[in-house]
Parts: sequence; structure tokens; C-alpha cells
Amino acid sequence: MKVVLLADVKGHGKKGDLVEASDGYARNYLLPKGLATEATKGVINELKGKSDAAAYRKEQEKKAAMETKTALESGSVTIVARAGEGGKLFGKVTSQDVADAIKMQLHQVIDKKKIVLPDGIKTIGDKTVDVKLYPEISAKVVVKVVSE
Repeated sequence: MKVVLLADVKGHGKKGDLVEASDGYARNYLLPKGLATEATKGVINELKGKSDAAAYRKEQEKKAAMETKTALESGSVTIVARAGEGGKLFGKVTSQDVADAIKMQLHQVIDKKKIVLPDGIKTIGDKTVDVKLYPEISAKVVVKVVSE
């Protein structure tokens, strides 16, 4: 019997999967517990519509990430910070500072969690910072740190 899973079932599949289950297992366990519903044409069409919508949404997100990548890599950001002798900063430039600079100078809103800057920037100069936009898409932004 073909059923559509309404929840994750160990050994059979994830929520939303169309699976083949034995008649007894489906009638005595999956259907009464609300873990699955019988796969009729209407349910199958609804499932196909949801998967098509998810694929379209994923494609749109990927396209938006590519546009953001192009915008980020086309320019650079400048951050002004106080520095001491030898170009060493008082404090450090954090990912929040970089995100704010990107928003103000490149007009792109980036979450600070997407900026890969493990220890911060502690010296004056140009640094290349990675920005994770999508699972396979990342941009490299040039951050220029200058002294006041």
C-alpha cells in the first residue's frame, strides 16, 4: 500500500515522502497513529505541488544570493578605527562592525553570523573576509581598516 508520511518514521522515510508499506503495517500502525495518510491522487498531486514550490523557492534564494555576491565583490568597505603604534588597533573590528559597514557603504543587509571572522581584525590594512550567503555560495569582501 502506498502512503504519504505525515511524520518521520524510522526505517521508512521522512515527513512528506511517498513510500510503499505493507498493508498490515499501514492499516494497523501508520494510519491509526496519524503517522501517514493513504496515497490518493489528490494527496499525490498536493505533495507534488509542495515539492515544486519548495524547488522554486530554493532557486529564487540561490539567484538572490548570486546577485548579493556580485554586489559584495564589486566593491570594498572602509572601517575607521583607533590605532596605536605600529598599526595595532585598540580593540578589534568584529563581524558586527563589518556587517554595519557593508550595510552603510554597499547597501546590502548581511547577518553578522554569515561573516567568517573568527578572531576579528586587530591591525590596520586590507583584509579579505568571507561571507557565507548560501550553502555553496560565498563572497569575498575586501575590508580596509584605516586609522582615525
